[in-house]
Amino acid sequence: MLVILGLFTCFLSVLYMTAPSIRKYFAGGVCRTNVQLPGKVVVITGANTGIGKETARELARRGARVYIACRDVLKGESAASEIRADTKNSQVLVRKLDLSDTKSIRAFAEGFLAEEKKLHILINNAGVMLNTYSKTADGFETHIGVNHLGHFLLTHLLLERLKESAPSRVVNLSSVVHHAGKIRFHDLQGEKYYCSGFAYCHSKLANVLFTRELARRLQGTGVTTYAVHPGVVTSELFRHSFLLCLLWRFFSLFLKSTWEGAQTSLHCALAEGLEPLSGKYFSDCKRTWVSSRARNNKTAERLWNVSCELLGIQWE
Repeated sequence: MLVILGLFTCFLSVLYMTAPSIRKYFAGGVCRTNVQLPGKVVVITGANTGIGKETARELARRGARVYIACRDVLKGESAASEIRADTKNSQVLVRKLDLSDTKSIRAFAEGFLAEEKKLHILINNAGVMLNTYSKTADGFETHIGVNHLGHFLLTHLLLERLKESAPSRVVNLSSVVHHAGKIRFHDLQGEKYYCSGFAYCHSKLANVLFTRELARRLQGTGVTTYAVHPGVVTSELFRHSFLLCLLWRFFSLFLKSTWEGAQTSLHCALAEGLEPLSGKYFSDCKRTWVSSRARNNKTAERLWNVSCELLGIQWE
Protein backbone atom coordinates (compact mmCIF):
# COMPACT_ATOMS: atom_id res chain seq x y z
CA MET A 1 0.00 0.00 0.00
CA LEU A 2 2.85 2.37 0.88
CA VAL A 3 4.53 1.54 -2.43
CA ILE A 4 1.37 2.41 -4.35
CA LEU A 5 0.98 5.65 -2.41
CA GLY A 6 4.61 6.52 -3.09
CA LEU A 7 4.27 5.85 -6.80
CA PHE A 8 1.08 7.92 -6.95
CA THR A 9 2.83 10.79 -5.16
CA CYS A 10 5.74 10.59 -7.61
CA PHE A 11 3.29 10.59 -10.52
CA LEU A 12 1.57 13.72 -9.24
CA SER A 13 4.92 15.41 -8.68
CA VAL A 14 6.07 14.69 -12.24
CA LEU A 15 2.68 15.76 -13.59
CA TYR A 16 2.82 19.14 -11.92
CA MET A 17 6.51 19.66 -12.72
CA THR A 18 5.74 19.19 -16.41
CA ALA A 19 2.50 21.20 -16.24
CA PRO A 20 3.93 24.34 -17.94
CA SER A 21 5.03 22.31 -20.97
CA ILE A 22 1.73 20.45 -21.12
CA ARG A 23 -0.20 23.72 -20.78
CA LYS A 24 1.76 25.21 -23.68
CA TYR A 25 0.87 22.18 -25.81
CA PHE A 26 -2.84 22.34 -24.99
CA ALA A 27 -3.03 26.14 -25.37
CA GLY A 28 -3.56 25.70 -29.09
CA GLY A 29 -3.53 28.31 -31.84
CA VAL A 30 -3.74 32.07 -31.57
CA CYS A 31 -5.68 34.46 -33.80
CA ARG A 32 -2.90 36.36 -35.59
CA THR A 33 -4.86 38.81 -37.72
CA ASN A 34 -4.56 42.54 -37.06
CA VAL A 35 -7.95 43.37 -38.57
CA GLN A 36 -9.61 46.37 -36.90
CA LEU A 37 -13.38 46.74 -36.64
CA PRO A 38 -14.43 50.40 -36.42
CA GLY A 39 -17.99 50.75 -37.70
CA LYS A 40 -18.61 47.00 -37.53
CA VAL A 41 -21.50 45.50 -35.55
CA VAL A 42 -21.22 42.19 -33.71
CA VAL A 43 -23.73 40.02 -31.82
CA ILE A 44 -22.39 37.34 -29.45
CA THR A 45 -24.73 35.04 -27.55
CA GLY A 46 -23.77 34.06 -24.02
CA ALA A 47 -21.02 36.68 -23.87
CA ASN A 48 -21.60 37.50 -20.21
CA THR A 49 -19.10 34.83 -19.18
CA GLY A 50 -16.39 32.43 -20.35
CA ILE A 51 -15.28 32.18 -23.96
CA GLY A 52 -18.00 34.54 -25.15
CA LYS A 53 -16.88 37.25 -22.75
CA GLU A 54 -13.27 37.01 -23.91
CA THR A 55 -14.42 37.06 -27.54
CA ALA A 56 -16.48 40.18 -26.87
CA ARG A 57 -13.53 41.81 -25.12
CA GLU A 58 -11.20 41.31 -28.09
CA LEU A 59 -13.75 42.45 -30.67
CA ALA A 60 -14.48 45.55 -28.58
CA ARG A 61 -10.74 46.19 -28.33
CA ARG A 62 -10.63 46.22 -32.12
CA GLY A 63 -13.32 48.91 -32.24
CA ALA A 64 -16.51 46.97 -32.95
CA ARG A 65 -19.93 47.80 -31.59
CA VAL A 66 -20.61 44.64 -29.59
CA TYR A 67 -23.96 43.31 -28.42
CA ILE A 68 -23.81 40.88 -25.52
CA ALA A 69 -26.97 38.80 -25.94
CA CYS A 70 -27.61 36.80 -22.79
CA ARG A 71 -30.27 35.49 -20.42
CA ASP A 72 -28.79 37.03 -17.25
CA VAL A 73 -28.87 40.76 -17.96
CA LEU A 74 -27.32 41.74 -14.62
CA LYS A 75 -24.36 39.46 -15.25
CA GLY A 76 -24.22 40.79 -18.79
CA GLU A 77 -24.09 44.39 -17.58
CA SER A 78 -21.27 43.48 -15.19
CA ALA A 79 -19.30 41.90 -18.05
CA ALA A 80 -20.01 44.84 -20.37
CA SER A 81 -18.87 47.34 -17.74
CA GLU A 82 -15.64 45.41 -17.29
CA ILE A 83 -15.04 45.23 -21.06
CA ARG A 84 -15.79 48.92 -21.57
CA ALA A 85 -13.29 49.84 -18.85
CA ASP A 86 -10.66 47.45 -20.22
CA THR A 87 -10.97 48.41 -23.90
CA LYS A 88 -12.02 52.08 -23.58
CA ASN A 89 -14.82 51.21 -26.02
CA SER A 90 -18.18 52.52 -24.83
CA GLN A 91 -20.05 50.62 -27.58
CA VAL A 92 -20.52 47.40 -25.61
CA LEU A 93 -24.23 46.82 -25.12
CA VAL A 94 -26.33 44.21 -23.35
CA ARG A 95 -29.64 42.85 -24.55
CA LYS A 96 -31.89 40.15 -23.12
CA LEU A 97 -31.86 36.83 -24.99
CA ASP A 98 -33.12 33.53 -23.63
CA LEU A 99 -32.37 30.82 -26.18
CA SER A 100 -34.71 28.40 -24.40
CA ASP A 101 -37.71 30.55 -25.33
CA THR A 102 -38.56 31.38 -28.95
CA LYS A 103 -40.58 34.40 -27.81
CA SER A 104 -37.43 35.85 -26.23
CA ILE A 105 -35.41 35.09 -29.38
CA ARG A 106 -37.97 36.86 -31.57
CA ALA A 107 -38.14 39.81 -29.17
CA PHE A 108 -34.35 40.16 -29.22
CA ALA A 109 -34.22 40.00 -33.02
CA GLU A 110 -37.05 42.53 -33.39
CA GLY A 111 -35.36 44.95 -31.02
CA PHE A 112 -31.95 44.54 -32.63
CA LEU A 113 -33.26 45.03 -36.17
CA ALA A 114 -35.05 48.20 -35.09
CA GLU A 115 -31.88 49.48 -33.46
CA GLU A 116 -29.19 48.50 -35.97
CA LYS A 117 -29.02 48.81 -39.74
CA LYS A 118 -25.94 46.58 -40.02
CA LEU A 119 -24.71 43.25 -38.68
CA HIS A 120 -21.29 42.04 -39.73
CA ILE A 121 -20.54 39.19 -37.32
CA LEU A 122 -22.91 36.82 -35.50
CA ILE A 123 -21.25 34.46 -33.03
CA ASN A 124 -23.56 31.72 -31.75
CA ASN A 125 -21.55 31.05 -28.62
CA ALA A 126 -24.03 30.26 -25.83
CA GLY A 127 -24.75 26.71 -24.77
CA VAL A 128 -25.85 24.32 -22.06
CA MET A 129 -24.21 21.06 -21.04
CA LEU A 130 -25.07 18.01 -18.92
CA ASN A 131 -28.47 19.24 -17.81
CA THR A 132 -30.83 16.79 -16.19
CA TYR A 133 -33.73 16.08 -18.51
CA SER A 134 -35.83 19.18 -19.05
CA LYS A 135 -37.64 21.00 -21.81
CA THR A 136 -37.57 24.55 -23.09
CA ALA A 137 -40.53 26.89 -23.00
CA ASP A 138 -41.52 25.51 -26.41
CA GLY A 139 -41.26 21.85 -25.43
CA PHE A 140 -37.85 21.02 -26.91
CA GLU A 141 -35.30 18.93 -25.02
CA THR A 142 -32.98 21.56 -23.51
CA HIS A 143 -29.69 20.64 -25.23
CA ILE A 144 -31.11 20.46 -28.76
CA GLY A 145 -33.47 23.35 -28.00
CA VAL A 146 -30.85 25.82 -26.76
CA ASN A 147 -27.67 24.71 -28.51
CA HIS A 148 -29.20 24.08 -31.92
CA LEU A 149 -32.79 25.25 -32.40
CA GLY A 150 -32.35 28.53 -30.50
CA HIS A 151 -29.37 29.56 -32.61
CA PHE A 152 -31.02 28.22 -35.77
CA LEU A 153 -33.98 30.56 -35.22
CA LEU A 154 -31.79 33.51 -34.22
CA THR A 155 -29.67 33.15 -37.36
CA HIS A 156 -32.81 32.91 -39.49
CA LEU A 157 -34.23 36.12 -38.00
CA LEU A 158 -30.96 38.08 -38.46
CA LEU A 159 -29.91 36.67 -41.82
CA GLU A 160 -31.29 39.44 -44.04
CA ARG A 161 -29.34 42.03 -42.03
CA LEU A 162 -26.20 39.91 -42.43
CA LYS A 163 -26.77 39.75 -46.19
CA GLU A 164 -27.29 43.51 -46.35
CA SER A 165 -24.00 43.99 -44.49
CA ALA A 166 -21.92 41.54 -46.54
CA PRO A 167 -19.18 40.51 -46.37
CA SER A 168 -20.33 39.11 -43.06
CA ARG A 169 -19.84 35.96 -41.02
CA VAL A 170 -21.68 33.50 -38.77
CA VAL A 171 -19.59 31.52 -36.28
CA ASN A 172 -21.20 28.51 -34.57
CA LEU A 173 -19.52 27.02 -31.51
CA SER A 174 -19.55 23.25 -31.62
CA SER A 175 -17.22 20.74 -29.98
CA VAL A 176 -14.96 17.79 -30.69
CA VAL A 177 -17.58 15.66 -28.90
CA HIS A 178 -19.73 15.93 -32.02
CA HIS A 179 -17.84 12.76 -33.01
CA ALA A 180 -19.94 10.89 -30.42
CA GLY A 181 -23.16 12.53 -31.58
CA LYS A 182 -25.97 11.23 -33.72
CA ILE A 183 -29.09 12.93 -35.03
CA ARG A 184 -31.81 10.61 -33.74
CA PHE A 185 -34.74 11.83 -35.82
CA HIS A 186 -37.02 9.20 -34.28
CA ASP A 187 -36.30 10.61 -30.79
CA LEU A 188 -34.97 14.13 -31.26
CA GLN A 189 -36.42 15.29 -27.93
CA GLY A 190 -34.94 12.39 -25.94
CA GLU A 191 -38.32 11.16 -24.71
CA LYS A 192 -37.58 7.47 -25.38
CA TYR A 193 -33.99 7.49 -24.15
CA TYR A 194 -32.02 10.26 -22.47
CA CYS A 195 -28.41 10.63 -21.37
CA SER A 196 -27.24 14.18 -20.65
CA GLY A 197 -23.75 13.52 -22.02
CA PHE A 198 -24.98 12.11 -25.31
CA ALA A 199 -27.66 14.81 -25.56
CA TYR A 200 -24.86 17.38 -25.53
CA CYS A 201 -22.92 15.43 -28.17
CA HIS A 202 -26.01 15.22 -30.41
CA SER A 203 -26.55 18.99 -30.15
CA LYS A 204 -22.91 19.69 -31.06
CA LEU A 205 -23.23 17.48 -34.13
CA ALA A 206 -26.34 19.49 -35.04
CA ASN A 207 -24.20 22.67 -34.86
CA VAL A 208 -21.73 21.26 -37.41
CA LEU A 209 -24.49 20.04 -39.74
CA PHE A 210 -26.28 23.40 -39.50
CA THR A 211 -23.05 25.19 -40.44
CA ARG A 212 -22.54 22.87 -43.40
CA GLU A 213 -26.06 23.31 -44.78
CA LEU A 214 -26.12 27.06 -44.05
CA ALA A 215 -22.92 27.53 -46.06
CA ARG A 216 -24.40 25.64 -49.00
CA ARG A 217 -27.52 27.80 -49.00
CA LEU A 218 -25.57 31.05 -48.62
CA GLN A 219 -23.25 30.58 -51.59
CA GLY A 220 -22.94 33.81 -53.53
CA THR A 221 -24.52 36.01 -50.82
CA GLY A 222 -21.30 37.29 -49.23
CA VAL A 223 -22.23 35.65 -45.92
CA THR A 224 -19.92 32.83 -44.80
CA THR A 225 -20.15 30.51 -41.82
CA TYR A 226 -17.81 28.37 -39.73
CA ALA A 227 -18.10 25.77 -36.96
CA VAL A 228 -15.63 25.94 -34.09
CA HIS A 229 -14.23 23.60 -31.46
CA PRO A 230 -12.81 25.98 -28.81
CA GLY A 231 -10.86 23.28 -26.99
CA VAL A 232 -11.25 21.96 -23.47
CA VAL A 233 -11.67 25.18 -21.55
CA THR A 234 -12.00 26.22 -17.93
CA SER A 235 -15.49 27.70 -18.00
CA GLU A 236 -18.91 27.62 -16.36
CA LEU A 237 -20.28 25.20 -18.95
CA PHE A 238 -19.75 22.30 -16.53
CA ARG A 239 -21.67 23.90 -13.67
CA HIS A 240 -24.46 21.32 -13.92
CA SER A 241 -22.12 18.39 -13.17
CA PHE A 242 -20.57 18.23 -9.70
CA LEU A 243 -18.19 15.42 -10.73
CA LEU A 244 -16.91 17.29 -13.78
CA CYS A 245 -16.46 20.44 -11.71
CA LEU A 246 -14.19 18.49 -9.35
CA LEU A 247 -12.24 16.92 -12.22
CA TRP A 248 -11.92 20.27 -13.94
CA ARG A 249 -10.48 21.83 -10.78
CA PHE A 250 -7.97 19.01 -10.44
CA PHE A 251 -6.85 19.20 -14.08
CA SER A 252 -7.23 22.98 -14.46
CA LEU A 253 -3.49 23.37 -15.06
CA PHE A 254 -3.89 21.43 -18.30
CA LEU A 255 -7.02 23.14 -19.64
CA LYS A 256 -7.26 26.16 -21.88
CA SER A 257 -8.03 29.50 -20.32
CA THR A 258 -11.10 31.33 -21.60
CA TRP A 259 -8.75 33.66 -23.53
CA GLU A 260 -7.16 30.68 -25.26
CA GLY A 261 -10.55 29.13 -25.86
CA ALA A 262 -11.74 32.28 -27.63
CA GLN A 263 -8.94 32.27 -30.21
CA THR A 264 -10.54 30.00 -32.80
CA SER A 265 -13.83 31.92 -32.63
CA LEU A 266 -11.86 35.11 -33.24
CA HIS A 267 -9.92 33.50 -36.08
CA CYS A 268 -13.11 32.45 -37.86
CA ALA A 269 -14.70 35.86 -37.27
CA LEU A 270 -11.71 37.90 -38.43
CA ALA A 271 -9.10 36.05 -40.49
CA GLU A 272 -8.63 37.27 -44.04
CA GLY A 273 -9.15 34.89 -46.96
CA LEU A 274 -11.30 32.40 -45.07
CA GLU A 275 -14.29 32.67 -47.43
CA PRO A 276 -13.46 29.56 -49.54
CA LEU A 277 -13.67 27.50 -46.34
CA SER A 278 -17.24 28.47 -45.52
CA GLY A 279 -19.09 25.59 -43.89
CA LYS A 280 -15.94 23.99 -42.52
CA TYR A 281 -14.98 23.03 -38.97
CA PHE A 282 -12.07 24.66 -37.14
CA SER A 283 -9.98 23.88 -34.07
CA ASP A 284 -6.85 25.67 -32.82
CA CYS A 285 -7.29 28.30 -35.55
CA LYS A 286 -7.09 25.86 -38.42
CA ARG A 287 -9.45 23.66 -40.38
CA THR A 288 -9.71 20.16 -39.00
CA TRP A 289 -11.58 16.96 -39.76
CA VAL A 290 -15.11 16.10 -38.73
CA SER A 291 -16.93 12.83 -38.19
CA SER A 292 -18.51 10.98 -41.11
CA ARG A 293 -21.95 11.86 -39.70
CA ALA A 294 -21.01 15.55 -39.80
CA ARG A 295 -20.21 15.22 -43.53
CA ASN A 296 -23.57 13.68 -44.44
CA ASN A 297 -25.34 16.17 -46.70
CA LYS A 298 -28.65 14.30 -46.60
CA THR A 299 -28.69 14.39 -42.79
CA ALA A 300 -27.79 18.08 -42.84
CA GLU A 301 -30.65 18.88 -45.21
CA ARG A 302 -33.12 16.74 -43.28
CA LEU A 303 -32.11 18.37 -39.98
CA TRP A 304 -32.64 21.78 -41.60
CA ASN A 305 -36.15 20.84 -42.72
CA VAL A 306 -37.07 19.26 -39.38
CA SER A 307 -35.75 22.33 -37.53
CA CYS A 308 -37.90 24.62 -39.68
CA GLU A 309 -40.93 22.43 -39.03
CA LEU A 310 -40.35 22.40 -35.25
CA LEU A 311 -39.92 26.18 -35.18
CA GLY A 312 -42.80 26.88 -37.55
CA ILE A 313 -40.70 28.82 -40.04
CA GLN A 314 -40.04 28.71 -43.76
CA TRP A 315 -36.38 29.08 -44.68
CA GLU A 316 -35.49 28.22 -48.25
